[in-house]
Amino acid sequence: MKRGRLKVFLGAAPGVGKTYRMLDEARRRAERGTDVVVGFVECHRRPNTVAMLGGLEILPQAEREYRGTVFPEMDLDAVLARRPKVALVDEMAHTNIPGGRNAKRWQDIQALLDAGIDVLSTVNIQHLESVNDVVEKITGVPQRETVPDEIVRAADQIELVDMPAQALRRRMAHGNVYTPEKVDAALANYFRVGNLTALRELALLWVAGRVDEFLQEYRSEHEIRGVWETRERVVVALTGGPEGETIIRRAARIADRAGHGDLLAVHIARSDGLADASPAALAKQRELIESLGGSYHTVVGDHIPTALLDFARAENATQLVMGTSRRGRLASFLGGRGIGETTNELSGDIDVHMVTHERARRGRLLPSRGSRNLPLARRVLGPVAGLLLPTLLTLALKNTPGELNLTSEALLYLLTVVGVACIGGVASAVLASVTASMVLNFFFIPPTGRFTIGEANNVLALVVFTVVAVIVATIVDRSLRQSRRAANASAEAETLSSMAGGILRGEQAVPELLERTRRIFGMDSALLVRRDDQGAEDPPANNPSAGGAAAALVPVGPDDVLVLRGRRLAASESRVLTALAAHVSAALERARLAEAAAEVEPVKAADRMRTALLAAVSHDLRTPLASGWAAVSSLRSTDVEFSDEDRDELLATAEESLVKLNRLVDNLLDMSRLQAGALTLHLEPTSPAEIVPIALDTLPDSPVPVLAQGLEDTAYVVADPPLLERVIANLVANAVRHTPTEKPVLVTASALAGRVELRVVDQGPGLRPEDRDRVFEPFQRMGDTDNTTGLGLGLALSRGLTEAMGGTLTPEDTPGGGLTMVLSLPAAPAPAPSEEAPA
Repeated sequence: MKRGRLKVFLGAAPGVGKTYRMLDEARRRAERGTDVVVGFVECHRRPNTVAMLGGLEILPQAEREYRGTVFPEMDLDAVLARRPKVALVDEMAHTNIPGGRNAKRWQDIQALLDAGIDVLSTVNIQHLESVNDVVEKITGVPQRETVPDEIVRAADQIELVDMPAQALRRRMAHGNVYTPEKVDAALANYFRVGNLTALRELALLWVAGRVDEFLQEYRSEHEIRGVWETRERVVVALTGGPEGETIIRRAARIADRAGHGDLLAVHIARSDGLADASPAALAKQRELIESLGGSYHTVVGDHIPTALLDFARAENATQLVMGTSRRGRLASFLGGRGIGETTNELSGDIDVHMVTHERARRGRLLPSRGSRNLPLARRVLGPVAGLLLPTLLTLALKNTPGELNLTSEALLYLLTVVGVACIGGVASAVLASVTASMVLNFFFIPPTGRFTIGEANNVLALVVFTVVAVIVATIVDRSLRQSRRAANASAEAETLSSMAGGILRGEQAVPELLERTRRIFGMDSALLVRRDDQGAEDPPANNPSAGGAAAALVPVGPDDVLVLRGRRLAASESRVLTALAAHVSAALERARLAEAAAEVEPVKAADRMRTALLAAVSHDLRTPLASGWAAVSSLRSTDVEFSDEDRDELLATAEESLVKLNRLVDNLLDMSRLQAGALTLHLEPTSPAEIVPIALDTLPDSPVPVLAQGLEDTAYVVADPPLLERVIANLVANAVRHTPTEKPVLVTASALAGRVELRVVDQGPGLRPEDRDRVFEPFQRMGDTDNTTGLGLGLALSRGLTEAMGGTLTPEDTPGGGLTMVLSLPAAPAPAPSEEAPA
């Protein structure tokens, strides 16, 4: 089935006309013959909006009772059964009244779209999840109903319904938004000019971002390469050189002057990985670009100007900022046009800015490429071969029967020079070329036997031979060095990738990492040692079991040192070892954190249990103890003559108090044994339908009614029945204390994903988000002034007992105002009925 299309009307604030605009769209579609129905539209008693409903088919709404009040809701099943072409569903972020198929209206909209029904809906900017906290900071009003941004972003069309702040306030003052008694308060608070202007800017920016996404998708689908200057995008090209920070700041100023344009930094890396850029410098420049609000990108490409411009066009960039060339004058003369000149020539409609800097024309600061990278044997053998091989070739040519022409002889000497370059590098090849040119001149260029040349063309041939020999040797030497670098880089990357993958998958313990490090570098041993108190490294240098002198000492965190013993490491291996030490440090830190968490968990459990015990002793024992004490004291008093009826009532009070005390003491003793590990809880399949009435019977009489709904069909839970009874009683008592007299407290139950949730719902003042954890702290009353209702330990006790039974206790906002305590416990199969023996 083809999925339906969603169109969202987005507004900056209530009253801008989103619903009116949606109804206008619906009427126009209906006039064109489209099957349009109204699933749910909230007109807020606004006459103009109500008038727009005329002529549209309105489906009956579902009525759901909540806390003694009946609320209208969209009947999702009725809309699905009607199957119109277009359905109108107002207020996407609305929270549904419990009892429907989904908790949120945007989930109902998703169900309609999945059924192939097009939907028109509305939402205000303050209800988008990404800007919810920003709106609260601006207006001071928390928005409890939100919709995920991706739901709105996925809409096929988003239409902004905009109105200036002053116009909206005039609508408000004329009574077109709220009823007259609410106008003054609204204008003085939420609907202030500053608030509305800020909300309007948020809405405009959010829609602009979505429009930009649509534009990028369109350009990609239609393969449009040209730059559309819809907004300024500044791309800064980074080479990894020291001038990067100067260029970034210059590009940031250009973007700011362009009206807060987008700032993007890109580094072009060669496909063979043999870049001369400094990773540390690039990392620092990445931090700078991100701190300025830009983004960092890396693109692989061998031809830097082409790769750079391809990236800029793909991002629809309008300006490109580059640094002037660092090449010296001689390098520029010999090397031709630089990257900047080529980029400027190929840029087309992208403006290119060349930024001067202190490193301009002062050289590239490339890493040294001398022969010291070669082994010592090859550095010695290279010059020897440069002198010896041309000499041996000369002897061979002199003793070869038949004569070769000068061209063939020169090619053989050239081959010799290339061979020397492979052995000893460029310096040895230059020495070989000089030697070869001298013997070629002396023995083979007429007049022979002298270092003179009779013909001019032979002079040219000798010069060309020398130049070609040096160039070929240089190319061969560079190719060999790059091959070695590529092989080393590949091996290092493979090693680090394997190690990092093991770390991320959690497969590498610290001993395994040390053993793997030892094998990678072929060392005799690899171990971790602690630093001494002064912070100096203290390797066990004289420990025979460690084997020999330390070959490498690498810090691993602030307190440990990685000690490798065996052969001496090369400089390139030291770099890899430092990276591996970072992995070892991460694994070591993770192991320590896991160990610390394992040590803290029993302490936390004991603390929770201790808190519950103290709360129970000071809270639950006080009332029955006082009642029993008063009853017994009255009976023992000789000042008052009690009738038989009064005496029986006092004895009943004392008995009831002692029964409660006995039950509480038994539970407290069981929890004490549980804390000591000597007793397990009596967890068993327990029916909430049986426990809730018992818990309610223990509560004192109150004018606030307590209603229990949906308990009969609720699954069993894994719990300790007496503890569960105490938790429910505490939660209901707390709800009753904060609920107005005329409104009921509701206790409901439902099953969800293998758990059963018991909800105690009140319609009191509710909680602020910052108080949701503090409400469970002992000895606090959250602003209560009546000190006769307890010590503020009921909720602390309830959470402690709930967690002891493997459950959770969390507060939620009640739709419409109030607090809902959600008690979640694991579901359990119902116990099998007992079989009676036959008579």
